[in-house]
Amino acid sequence: MVQNDELIRIIDLLNTTYEGEEAWHGPSLVEVLSGVSPEMAGHRLTPNTHSIAELVFHMTSWRIFCVKKMQGDKDFDIKTPEKNFGSFQVIDDFEWEALQMELSLSQEELVNELDKRDDDEFLEDIVPGRDYTYYDMLHGVINHDTYHSGQISIIKKGLKFKGLDEDHAHDEFGSKYGDEFDDY
Repeated sequence: MVQNDELIRIIDLLNTTYEGEEAWHGPSLVEVLSGVSPEMAGHRLTPNTHSIAELVFHMTSWRIFCVKKMQGDKDFDIKTPEKNFGSFQVIDDFEWEALQMELSLSQEELVNELDKRDDDEFLEDIVPGRDYTYYDMLHGVINHDTYHSGQISIIKKGLKFKGLDEDHAHDEFGSKYGDEFDDY
């Protein structure tokens, strides 16, 4: 019998964190990104922070990194800010749609690459060109998504506070703060 219980759990966590309806930590990445306009995606709260678009590019880059490493590419790396967070002047409808599609495709490609594996043994192998295992790398992506989902949620709230989201610019009492509060 082939042992792949851990691999199945990792795939489940990747999918739940990305698009699950009942992730233990709160909204999935797809849920967090819903309602983000191109204007919101390209806006920085402060000059020294990343935009939502840059974070989406960043998460896509590291999924691609994982796929390349699982395919045995020891030379592939993300060494420049442009490869890590992208470089965006203006985010329009087309660019924002493309960034979200690339994220979705990279998620699909990562899960497909994992589906090719017959057992869990590779999880203890060292990632080519690194000093950590595939197990650590894959759990790292799950944690990475959770972290950046929270970061994007905070950015969205800050953008709403600044009035960049017209639907939530003012609540019924005229306050621009709205009445949306987290349950978690």
